Amino acid sequence: MSNTALRVEGLGKRYRIGERREAYKTLRDGIANAAEGSLRQLKGLFGENLSGRESGPTDYWALRDVSFDVNHGEVVGVIGKNGAGKSTLLKILSRITEPTEGRARVFGRVGSLLEVGTGFHPELTGRENIYMNGAILGMSKADIDRRFDEIVAFAEIDTYLDTPVKRYSSGMQLRLGFAVAAHMEPEILIVDEVLAVGDAAFQKKCMGKMGDVASGGRTVLFVSHNMAAVQHLCSQAILLAGGKIAKIGPTPGIVQQYLSPRNAGAQAELSSGILYSAEPSTELDYQVTKIAMLDHAGRPLNKLHTWDYVKFRVEYQSKRRVPSASLDLQITSPDGSRVVWCSTQPDSNVPFEIQPGRSHVDCVFPQFPLTAGAYYVAAALAIPNQSWLTPIDNTISLEVAGRDVFHSGRMVPQVSRALIAPEHTWSVGGASRETNAPDAPNRKIVG
Repeated sequence: MSNTALRVEGLGKRYRIGERREAYKTLRDGIANAAEGSLRQLKGLFGENLSGRESGPTDYWALRDVSFDVNHGEVVGVIGKNGAGKSTLLKILSRITEPTEGRARVFGRVGSLLEVGTGFHPELTGRENIYMNGAILGMSKADIDRRFDEIVAFAEIDTYLDTPVKRYSSGMQLRLGFAVAAHMEPEILIVDEVLAVGDAAFQKKCMGKMGDVASGGRTVLFVSHNMAAVQHLCSQAILLAGGKIAKIGPTPGIVQQYLSPRNAGAQAELSSGILYSAEPSTELDYQVTKIAMLDHAGRPLNKLHTWDYVKFRVEYQSKRRVPSASLDLQITSPDGSRVVWCSTQPDSNVPFEIQPGRSHVDCVFPQFPLTAGAYYVAAALAIPNQSWLTPIDNTISLEVAGRDVFHSGRMVPQVSRALIAPEHTWSVGGASRETNAPDAPNRKIVG
């Protein structure tokens, strides 16, 4: 018997941009459209364009010429920037959408969680949806009964079990969706970045469950922007770029390539303190347009040292008002581990409302704590504990320079030895010495 769980051969998915779906029309509409079509054909003979615009839709390939195999029992991460084709690939493997070309063969029962509420009927209760999803997976009622209590306990929805799912919050739907997908014992579990909208405790529980699934010999395909989670769970990884496979191989090397210094779609202008600068887009509802480093006087900071005062200014634009939003700033280490995470909500409990137009948010570090080395910075707008409004994967490189902050005659430890250089005190034989930065006076921290 073959050990292959997934076989993808020359897979491609094309979308038609600008193509309008035909609606139901009256006889009068049909006659009018036929006459208009004849007129367009006639003018087309003379090279004329009636509207002055480009005629016809254009093709967009979300995936193209994608081929790979996944064996039973393997845990494979799928990584790449937003728009790389990750979600499209998972939808094809989950039989939600059909490929335009190529084929994907799945050898085993698939459980998938691609977005909040996937596979749920909003009018049915949580209890009814559990049984419906189990039946779709080909399980008997006895099998579902045996796992029912465990699913409900994991999802923590026992109080609302007999309430229609349409009345659940997005967090409740997410917990139930993952519990059903993971506990129905599919041979292949497919999980998208949807876990990122859950709280920290739920994410930890999900990671533990996926680890249990993997150790049980089942196949897992895991899409995430959390490189630490990918490296913890996955032995192999697939890097997608522009709808094509950039590289396949052991996870550490793939993650390193993905996190290599880059400013995708942006410019690095460190001489003016700008880390990230993107061309404003009229097509996006929300967009982070700039990340800059400023000193305490608001001047551009073109070099950042350990224990420097630094203000990260994140500029953004929006087409819509969001009354309760959050601005998140993350800094990751070279191996993809998140070492700094600052959020206006819910972590810092700072009220933040997005208004249409352009604005900015400042995140201030009175003494920047990271040691000398290379890191990656990203900022994003979000609805707290629900969804991202902008991607969190536009990581940009940040080089931190060392400084003799401990008056030892040498620079602080490099990133290879430690990530954080905390202010601290030693006491040897009763004598103590404080470790204060030579040029970093005490400053009041403003929330």
